[in-house]
Amino acid sequence: MSQEGVDLDKSLGYLLKEASSALRAAMEEVLRPLGMTVTHYSCLELLAQRPGLSNSELARGAFVTRQSMNVLLQTLEREGQVTRPAEAPVGKVLPTRLTPRGRRLLEKATVAVRSVEVRMLTGLTGTEQEGAFRILRSMIHSLREGS
Repeated sequence: MSQEGVDLDKSLGYLLKEASSALRAAMEEVLRPLGMTVTHYSCLELLAQRPGLSNSELARGAFVTRQSMNVLLQTLEREGQVTRPAEAPVGKVLPTRLTPRGRRLLEKATVAVRSVEVRMLTGLTGTEQEGAFRILRSMIHSLREGS
């Protein structure tokens, strides 16, 4: 126990943060050979699932600032992984879409990230895995809806 009386091994928040940190490190490790970061991968995955998202929507989905996402999108556009119109079709929003090159890179990254997720679930039965997903979704819902 720490001086404040919190046993970190029994602190759910601390354990979730530790798991999140370990997951991110493992994902970065498998994405690095592809020249990607977790944020880069998240951006491509979001665009594959929801083409045309704006910079702000991508930033929220990838848990980064709009400024960080804008810098990433400029890089991805230069590298030919995404495309955005020169002018907004409506308002100020520049909808972003994956290019074929972006899709090919995402396919490789998805395999790499999936291998990390499989490794993370090793040792859990199918029922335990389903329970873990259910519990995590319930916690997210409680925190977002129960303020």
